[in-house]
Amino acid sequence: MSLPQGVEMSHLILKRFISFGDYALDATCGNGHDTQFLAELVGEEGQVLAVDIQEEAVANTQSLLKNKNLLGRVRIIRGDHKNVKNLIEEEFSLKTNENSFSLETSLKSEKGNNKENESNKTESKIEKDLNKKSLFKAAIFNLGFLPGSGKEIITTPETTLPALKQSLEFITSGGVLVIVAYTGHPGGKEECQQVLDWAGNLDSHNYNVLHQKYINQSAEPPQVIAVEKRT
Repeated sequence: MSLPQGVEMSHLILKRFISFGDYALDATCGNGHDTQFLAELVGEEGQVLAVDIQEEAVANTQSLLKNKNLLGRVRIIRGDHKNVKNLIEEEFSLKTNENSFSLETSLKSEKGNNKENESNKTESKIEKDLNKKSLFKAAIFNLGFLPGSGKEIITTPETTLPALKQSLEFITSGGVLVIVAYTGHPGGKEECQQVLDWAGNLDSHNYNVLHQKYINQSAEPPQVIAVEKRT
C-alpha cells in the first residue's frame, strides 16, 4: 500500500462522486484512459463527452474504447477545450444530424425500442438539467501534453482557465471538477499556479477546493486540484 499519485488520486475522487447513469466530461481525453474509467463508472445508462484538440488523441481514445466495448457510452469530439461551453451545448442539444449527439437515437440504439418510455424519461431529465446549466456529475482535465507524443502542443493558462470556468458551469450541485496538473515541462509550473490561484479564490460557500501535492520529491509528480460544487 502506498500514497496515491496523481492519476490514482484523481480516479479515487471521481469514483467517490460518480454513479451509474451519471454524465461526465473528459475535457482533455489524451490517449483515452480517463475516458475509459469514466465510461465504466457511468455504466450503460450514463454518457461521457470526451474532447481533445489533437486528431491523434481522438483516434487513440476511439480505438481504446472500441477495444473495451465502451463506445456506446461515449461521444468523442475533436475540439479546443477553451470552447468547451459551445461544444457541450452543441453535443447535448438533442439535434439529430450526423455531427451532433442525439440522446433519443443513442438510447434507442443501445437499449432497443422496448425501452422507449424509459428513454423519454431520461430525455426529460437531461432537458431539465440543461435548462439549469447542470449536466455533468464530474469533469476531468489533464494539463500538459499528450503522453507518448512530442511536446509541441501543450495546454496553457490562456486556454485552460476559460475551459475550467466554462466547465464548472455545467457541473451539477454535489459534483466535482478534477484537474491533474503536470509541471515537469516548460510552462507547466506557471499553468498549475494560475489554476491554483483561480481555484483558491472560489467562494467557499459554494465550493470546496482540495490540492494534493508531494512536497519532498524532485521528480515533480503531478498535482491534483479538485473543486466540489456545493450548491
